[in-house]
Amino acid sequence: MDAEITKRRREKLSEQLGDNESVIVFAKPEITLEKFSQDSNFLYLTGINEPELIYIAAKVSGRWNEVLFIERGNPERVVWEGAKLSMEEAKEISGIQQIRYKDEFYPYLSGMCSQLSRIYSNLGYPMLHKPATYPLFMLQPVREKYPHIEIRDLGDLITPLRLVKDEWEIEQLKRAIDITGLGIMDILHTAKAGMMEYELEATLFYRMQVNGLQQWGFAPIIATGINAATLHYEKNNCQIQPGDLILMDVGASCNGYSADITRCFPIEQRFSYRQAEIYNIVLDVNKRIIELVKPGVELSVLNNKTVEWLAEGMLSIGLINSKDEVRKYYMHSVSHFLGLDTHDVGGREAVLTPGNVITVEPGIYIPEERLGVRIEDDVLVTDDGHQVLSAGIPKEISEIESIRQEAFQNEH
Repeated sequence: MDAEITKRRREKLSEQLGDNESVIVFAKPEITLEKFSQDSNFLYLTGINEPELIYIAAKVSGRWNEVLFIERGNPERVVWEGAKLSMEEAKEISGIQQIRYKDEFYPYLSGMCSQLSRIYSNLGYPMLHKPATYPLFMLQPVREKYPHIEIRDLGDLITPLRLVKDEWEIEQLKRAIDITGLGIMDILHTAKAGMMEYELEATLFYRMQVNGLQQWGFAPIIATGINAATLHYEKNNCQIQPGDLILMDVGASCNGYSADITRCFPIEQRFSYRQAEIYNIVLDVNKRIIELVKPGVELSVLNNKTVEWLAEGMLSIGLINSKDEVRKYYMHSVSHFLGLDTHDVGGREAVLTPGNVITVEPGIYIPEERLGVRIEDDVLVTDDGHQVLSAGIPKEISEIESIRQEAFQNEH
């Protein structure tokens, strides 16, 4: 990522900051033996994918100042952990000119707290088993010593910025989506009854890695048969049975930006009558909702229409007896924002604007029939409508069956 990109983002953030207010953003702490994944707000503002760093900026008496705090290297640990980010590297990547060591953070912060009225930080949400997030823990001394300072979540300032994607961000999403699509095509060509769900996951992960993407955007869902009726199924450890319909909800991550695509396909050469019946209802709603996407439309409108149209489809085949029963087989919302987080910043009542990227993902889940169908596309809101970023990934029954028939022919 070009340092000029993050510099422009920080400049926009500074315009929203009031006088005598500060922004403090913490990188995620390092967790031993786990692949590191950066805090999305820290990555957005600095472009640095390293743990244990702190970004602080403040506007005091009308003057804007920013500092990045990095870890001080330990020569004895280099052979075990590798070299830490240097001051020169931090400056080059982020464009932040003032770099200090992390052990100077509290003295620096204390020196300006008497002038601050408010601090915005990436506080996150405390969990029951973890009463304080890392940023809350780090800011506890400020709470105790300077009770006059109001500490608020950074989302109030940064959400409007992150919601509107620039050209560089859209290119990252497109690459993540395109490579996810290649992996889905690999699976369509190679999957067969008797394989394990995790074998299909491995096929997709291999395709990601040979194309230079090393991380999932989220835990992949490869669900066969009844597993597809569990919305967030992640075990991926069951064997594919003859006649099963397989649901794949997957997404590669490119420079932190995540694809989020769902496709379903039969393990046989063709959909069964019942599979196709349910699939066509979901596909019709998927297409109709996409056509509604344009600036000025509320996400809640998309969701309400999804419920209405799915109910009509379920009624038409006798799956339900009244529209009030639709939630028995459709339990979630149809859209969320997409970006540095798979479920990116932005509420469900938001009004769409150009530069937003959302998912469109209606579904029907019938556990008593060992069947679940969801079709999910990633859609960019443009000035005059929308662009389906995942349009190249097959979802028509005729397309999918053609690929499956070709796969069977090649096998035999």
